[in-house]
Amino acid sequence: MFKNRSKVLFVCALLATIYVIYLLCYFSGTISNGSTDAETAGSVIATALVTPHMIMTALGALFSWLGFFLRKSWAALVGAILYCVGLVLFFVYFMFSTPLIILGFIGYSKQKKINKEANK
Repeated sequence: MFKNRSKVLFVCALLATIYVIYLLCYFSGTISNGSTDAETAGSVIATALVTPHMIMTALGALFSWLGFFLRKSWAALVGAILYCVGLVLFFVYFMFSTPLIILGFIGYSKQKKINKEANK
């Protein structure tokens, strides 16, 4: 499974997928669990603020998986850049996005090196 593929990129894509699933579960549950109108309104506002971050992280995870399975370094780079954009869109969750960014760029460089060695 890992022949000519970056293991770091796999870990990055896996962590990003787990993080996106967590975000979707957490923010979908907060809207339905509001007991008062004020809590529901606050949950809707919080979800609206986090949605761009969720979308960019989900797209980054998708491109990381594409980079891993297709062995394309450009897809891994796009994924890492999308993690950076997601961080800028919602900086409060920097502790979750920063490891994805670091692993994404390391995975990109490793995949590029693996591809270069395979083409010799």
